[in-house]
Amino acid sequence: MAAPQDVHVRICNQEIVKFDLEVKALIQDIRDCSGPLSALTKLNTEVKEKFQQLRHRIQELEQSAKEQDKESEKQLLLQEVENHKKQMLSNQASWRKANLTCKIAIDNLEKAELLQGGDPLRQRKTTKESLAQTASAITESLMGISRMMSQQVQQSEEAMQTLVNSSRTILDANEEFKSMSGTIQLGRKLITKYNRRELTDKLLIFLALALFLATVLYIVKKRLFPFL
Repeated sequence: MAAPQDVHVRICNQEIVKFDLEVKALIQDIRDCSGPLSALTKLNTEVKEKFQQLRHRIQELEQSAKEQDKESEKQLLLQEVENHKKQMLSNQASWRKANLTCKIAIDNLEKAELLQGGDPLRQRKTTKESLAQTASAITESLMGISRMMSQQVQQSEEAMQTLVNSSRTILDANEEFKSMSGTIQLGRKLITKYNRRELTDKLLIFLALALFLATVLYIVKKRLFPFL
């Protein structure tokens, strides 16, 4: 079972890696930011909070390193702390460069807008055209969805109709099967009756033949042996 101190060290390392990745992602967002300044300010505030959390976790890891009983483990953790500190300094330098790049981009954009004259009527016209295009695209998208739903409903109706027809076919086949079953049972009864009648006929023929033979024997006996 891992000691509580080892668990704390593992958690600190995981948190440091997480905060480091989050800082890098925010710095990239600052590089990609094109304004306004309020957006840049919000990103910088988030970066400051992440740096504070990162610094706090590094300090906790350093304290855990100093509390290690084995000198080898202590030195290993202190080396990790040093690497984390160097990485944090590198992130801070990247942060400053990203801010400088972003501010230059925002300044250039503002200058370009000033040079364009900033005609309010043209801007309103452009905004209306953009809104109209957006509304048209949304309407077209909704119409496409409506058409798709209509097709789905039609396909569902066709599938339901096919199912109903199949059910009717099955019912008709079932009725035919019942009719055939009745015919088969009637044929079986007739065959059974015929077999019984055939047996009866054979028995009658046998009795008639026996009677005939007996009569013939009696006549022959009387002709040949009258004295008997």
